[in-house]
Amino acid sequence: MSTEGLLVVDDCVAIPRAELHYRATRSGGPGGQHVNTASTRVELEWDVGASVALTEEQRARLREKLANRIDQNGVLHLAASTHRSQYQNKEEVTNRLRILVAEALRVPKKRKKTRPPAAAREARLRAKRRRADTKKLRGRVAPED
Repeated sequence: MSTEGLLVVDDCVAIPRAELHYRATRSGGPGGQHVNTASTRVELEWDVGASVALTEEQRARLREKLANRIDQNGVLHLAASTHRSQYQNKEEVTNRLRILVAEALRVPKKRKKTRPPAAAREARLRAKRRRADTKKLRGRVAPED
């Protein structure tokens, strides 16, 4: 399968580039004459709800993990304005989307329950006992007659 029109996220997910919508806007912040004339900030929108690249399970996982970036219509919003070039900002926001989606889809390993060894438990209790004895010795000294 060709990856020409796809944004490859990981082994399981490849987003068709036709689903990604870019918009160039003016960057905010300080700058010289260039800042008020050039639309170098790039905003990326991707409709997670309507994407053909995802299974229902993956879609639910993305909605949960990226809830603060997805609006009520199921559209993921990202923006980049670090570079002075619109092309570089487009590349950056696309790469950021790829990394964000890959991280959100990664399923963490289940934690295996383990018990501390008996020797470790005994050592901990011995240390507690020693500490308690030390503190007990700090008590008031009875006056001598």
